[in-house]
Amino acid sequence: MKWKPRRKRQKAIDSLLRPQAGYAPDSLRATMASYLEVLTVLQYSPATCDARADCLLKFARWCEERGLMRPAEVTRPLLERYQRHLFYLRLPSGKPLAPSAQHRLLSVVRYYFRWLVRQNLLLGNPASELLLPRLGIRLPRYTLTAAEVEKVLARPDVTVLDGLRDRAMLEVLWATGMRRSEVCALQLFDVNASVGTVFIRQGKGKKDRVVPIGARALAWLQRYLEEVRPRFATSPDAGVLFLATTGAQLSPDILSRLVHDYVQAAHVPVKGSCHLFRHACATQMLEGGADIRFVQEMLGHARLDTTVVYTRVSIGKLKAIYEATHPASRPVDPAASAEEAPTAEQLLAQLEAEVAEEA
Repeated sequence: MKWKPRRKRQKAIDSLLRPQAGYAPDSLRATMASYLEVLTVLQYSPATCDARADCLLKFARWCEERGLMRPAEVTRPLLERYQRHLFYLRLPSGKPLAPSAQHRLLSVVRYYFRWLVRQNLLLGNPASELLLPRLGIRLPRYTLTAAEVEKVLARPDVTVLDGLRDRAMLEVLWATGMRRSEVCALQLFDVNASVGTVFIRQGKGKKDRVVPIGARALAWLQRYLEEVRPRFATSPDAGVLFLATTGAQLSPDILSRLVHDYVQAAHVPVKGSCHLFRHACATQMLEGGADIRFVQEMLGHARLDTTVVYTRVSIGKLKAIYEATHPASRPVDPAASAEEAPTAEQLLAQLEAEVAEEA
């Protein structure tokens, strides 16, 4: 598998992957390069290899600044010192590293040392007992409502070719909850309009899955296939569904920029890009009564815990129950005096009376 790291990290990662002649075979850089080569051979995704190389390069530079050139020189106290360094590190903006970023950097170091021990390059693992930062459960910061989704979908100018293509992509994002990389990798034959399904090949974790797609998104896709794609396609045609104006395959970064611009142009009070539609798909399905395991299958989550997060965002049912049961949710005239305002006991009695009448 050919590894093509992101261009912005190319120079830094090359210095780690291809150590200079001055590095000994048992040095940090040489063993890290061997570890990354093993990941590539084991069919880890290029994105995973890219991310781990970046984390290892940061650790290697920190060690070299302190005269540590070989893995055998790294001890548990030194790793704990590196952990404190990450905790107190400040970004150019003055903000600290997020706990998730600290967790990721330390996790990759632990993977690296575990591999060294398995290869008998180290007698003991200094990172085996290293405690990682605790991660809280983060909810999506922004979630689009159905009305806000419609506002974003209306932004592309469907009278021009690229606008019609963008509308079709937005419809697919919302209808299927696909990741941006999965949308960009779609092939023509992956969409089965007759049965209303999309075959997602080698999604995250190299897992295939089939998801339904609505008639509305299929209608926009049909327009794109008939009016736009033949004009964008160049010979030889690789069969990619969504094409750039040059005939090349759209990259995930370009798709994110397009979606971000449409979200900004719609003037909705949210920030984000492609993942906003993934969040919207999940929360709106749950609010519509979908079972959480079907939503898990739709999104391609390996663990149910990842999908459960959306149940905490989708509070429509909880809000309805709250308004029907909690006395504080009852409307009160703010102009009424404190003596005239009903008490909690009175509101509760009123609620019980209404329930009795309905029964």
